[in-house]
Amino acid sequence: MTISFDLSGKTAIVTGANTGLGQAIAVALAGAGADVALVGRSSMEETETAISAQGRGKCLTIQADLSTVAPVQGVIDQTVAWAGRADILVNNAGIIRRADAVDFTEADWDAVMDVNLKTVFFLSQAFARQLLGKSQPGKIINIASLLSFQGGIRIPSYTASKSGLAGLTRLLACEWAGKGINVNAIAPGYFETNNTEALRNDPDRNSSILGRIPAGHWGRPEELGGAAVFLASAASDYVHGIVLPVDGGWLAR
Repeated sequence: MTISFDLSGKTAIVTGANTGLGQAIAVALAGAGADVALVGRSSMEETETAISAQGRGKCLTIQADLSTVAPVQGVIDQTVAWAGRADILVNNAGIIRRADAVDFTEADWDAVMDVNLKTVFFLSQAFARQLLGKSQPGKIINIASLLSFQGGIRIPSYTASKSGLAGLTRLLACEWAGKGINVNAIAPGYFETNNTEALRNDPDRNSSILGRIPAGHWGRPEELGGAAVFLASAASDYVHGIVLPVDGGWLAR
C-alpha cells in the first residue's frame, strides 16, 4: 500500500510563522508541496527565504495581530482569494507569561488566553465554515504543549490555555470528523524557541530539563516538521482528536 505524504495542490495557513516552530512547520509543509499562507505580526522574510530556497511551494504573507479575533475572517478570505482554497490550518501562534501564581495578573491571564485559546477556536470555526460550505475535506493542527498533560511552574495561564486546547481539539474532532475535517494537535516538548529562551539561559533550569529528556538535547524546530506533514496529509485521514507528543521522550520518562 502506498501512503501519501504529498501535499501538492493543497494550501495551508500557518499562524505565528515568522520564527521558531511555526516557521519550521511552514517550511516543512511547503517542502511537501503545499502553498502556505504565513500569518503573524512581524516580518516573514526569513520564512519566505527558506521556502523559496527549497524550490517547492509558494507563500503569501498576511500581517495579523491574533491577540483579538478581528483579523480571523480576513485571514481565511485572503488565503482563499490568493490560492482559491484553504485545506490545512495550523494554529501555532501563542504567547507565554511567567510569574508565581500568587502574583499573576489578570492582564497576563487574559492576554495568553486570548491568543492561545480564544482566537484558535474562532479561526478554526471560520476555517471549518468555508470547508463545510463547499463539502471540502480539510485538516486542522493545533499546537498544544507538554503543559496539555502536566502542570508546569510559574505559567498558570499558559498551562490552562494548552490544557484547554487539548480539550478543544477533541471536541472539534468529535463534531467534524464525520464531515471530513480532521482535527488533531501536536504537543511539542522543550524546543529551542523564543518562548524557552529564559529557561535555556537559567543554568539550573536548563540542566534539570536536559537531565530528563531521554533524547539528550533540546528539540530543534525542524524536528517538528515531520509530525505536521503527517497530520496534514492523506496518511492521517483516519486520525482524529489526538494530541501527539514530539518531546524527545519527556513524557515517557
